[in-house]
Amino acid sequence: MFTIQPIESLSDNYIWCLAFEQEKHALVVDPGDAAPVLAHLKDNNLTLAGILVTHHHKDHTGGIQALLDHKDVPVYGPQACKHPTITQHLAEGDRLNILGLSMHIHEVPAHTLDHIFYKIPKTDDTEADIIFCGDTLFRAGCGRLFEGSPEQLMAAMELLKSQPEDTVLYPTHEYSLANLAFAAAVEPLNAEVQSCIQWCEAQRADGKPTLPTTVAEEKQINPFMRFDCQPVIDAVQKQTNEPCDTPADVVKLLRRWKDHF
Repeated sequence: MFTIQPIESLSDNYIWCLAFEQEKHALVVDPGDAAPVLAHLKDNNLTLAGILVTHHHKDHTGGIQALLDHKDVPVYGPQACKHPTITQHLAEGDRLNILGLSMHIHEVPAHTLDHIFYKIPKTDDTEADIIFCGDTLFRAGCGRLFEGSPEQLMAAMELLKSQPEDTVLYPTHEYSLANLAFAAAVEPLNAEVQSCIQWCEAQRADGKPTLPTTVAEEKQINPFMRFDCQPVIDAVQKQTNEPCDTPADVVKLLRRWKDHF
């Protein structure tokens, strides 16, 4: 049995900690900074047992070496990632078994070309599937296309949309309110977006994260998950005055709009 705990780091990152309370072991996902991880482990009497990396960006890897200096543990990461601390590279279709958990690996090149998801299928100890999605998806948004293509981003969104609706998604940035402002600009009549804005404002006012989210929620509020919905297509065409002949055109223009929003 494990719990998933957010560790706040840098300005707006969450390092997700999988805490196995009985064994007092922990896995951490994308540790961009070591100090808050070490403090969290000490405060909760946990011993680090492994590190999971979704992609190579420094705000997801910058704390790994300091954590390894504290305790030598396996570091799992994408096959295409050249970060020197990774001890086991993972590719599409791989299965990672650690601390009694089986994780399925999916390659999702979009935000970066080396990006992967870690999916924990539903078990007797969990209520739904769980995905650690790094920077590919945020609440009501997605990561910038630093290396990938609109077609790759669309494929990543399709993969997420194909998951069971109760799948719990763990992104790594507190970007929700900014993303929701854009979602409201794209779909001003979307009542679910307005409701989510109110909920997120209340969460932040209480000092609480607005994450995780679910596939079902994102299908209702996330423009990048809704690229094939007519109101989104119409808004993109009106905003850009460019043709949206294919779904990839919609994703490309939507991402460009968000980049300059």
